Amino acid sequence: MCTPNWRAETAAERGARDTEWGGERAGKVSGSVWRVAGMPWLLGSAALWFSGFALLVSVAPLWVIRGGSNDLGAGLVTGVMMACTVLAQLSMRRVLAGLGWRWALVLGSALLGLPALGHLATDRLWAVTALAALRGLGFGVVTVCGATAVAALVEPGRRGRALGALGLASAAPQFVLVPVAPWMAERAGFELAVGDRDRAPAGGADGGTAAVLRRALAGPIAALVVITASGGAILTFTPHILASPASGFFGLLAFTGTGAASRWVAGGIADRYGPTPAIAPLLFTGALGLAAIGLRADHPHDAPSRALIVAGLLLAGAAYGGLQNLTLTQAFSAAGEPARSTVSVAWNLSFDAGTGLGAFAAGAIATATSYSAAFIVLALAVGVVGAGWGRPGSRRAYPQA
Repeated sequence: MCTPNWRAETAAERGARDTEWGGERAGKVSGSVWRVAGMPWLLGSAALWFSGFALLVSVAPLWVIRGGSNDLGAGLVTGVMMACTVLAQLSMRRVLAGLGWRWALVLGSALLGLPALGHLATDRLWAVTALAALRGLGFGVVTVCGATAVAALVEPGRRGRALGALGLASAAPQFVLVPVAPWMAERAGFELAVGDRDRAPAGGADGGTAAVLRRALAGPIAALVVITASGGAILTFTPHILASPASGFFGLLAFTGTGAASRWVAGGIADRYGPTPAIAPLLFTGALGLAAIGLRADHPHDAPSRALIVAGLLLAGAAYGGLQNLTLTQAFSAAGEPARSTVSVAWNLSFDAGTGLGAFAAGAIATATSYSAAFIVLALAVGVVGAGWGRPGSRRAYPQA
């Protein structure tokens, strides 16, 4: 997610800024993050980008199934999109240095939006996958700068709430459009769903060795990857598992709604208590929700089974939203201020790689065995990482923000 640009700071400028935050601005840390200069622009842009993403993330897999593909093909569509998102994110330093954020944003927005029109012409797997690849490149371009923007615009004492605000701006369109889009496609037809100041910082990791950064980020990134992999599977296959448009709508609404609320609430928790204590409980919550989905994913035809699946989606959504905020806050805290741009890139890469991997892996397992097996495997993965965060030494390994 891009933002009005800033040039690379010198060490002296960074020190002066940090002194200012610690001194005369210290009394302002209780102010609203929504009014911080640059934040309204960032939040509005994020809402538009994620609207474009949310409209097709569940509809495109349904479209290829409608065209005769199996679950593996449906998972491939989401997996390719997220793989191309990662490729775009890996290239963003050079792209921004060459184009500047304004033209990069135009390019990313065009790649995210215009290929959607191609779905009107075909439901063939190869064509829809190619369109997903283009949209993934666009999504990668418009998302990569968002977390760095928050870190630059808002001081550490309010960063959890600022990330929560960004999470709401990103999650609100998903809350509405992710469940509405497949329902609308099934009910009304798929056609409806379907200058130097302009340059990016040229620096690298901004400080610290690669080994230190890897150790600092390993825990938060592991938690993020397993929960976003679960989210990728849920977003891709929930409409197909629940079968009816109405059930799919309410299931996705449960997931995205609790995700949005949890991401906002987690910001306040992170600012007050630090992110570390809540990460393990949320991972266990997610594992429980995924296990509930897995128990009845292959037999959703009676009311108790559908109720259990929706309950699982509520729990998984709470973990999905809250962990997005907490893992990013934890990563910023563990890596330190000089590495904030590196943290942003690593977090975004991991989020999208996890989403694509989860969708593809769940599709492959479901094709070979069943949906139940796919979600049980995801539950085990989330639970194992939760056990790692719950061990006695984890709080020492990951100090508070």
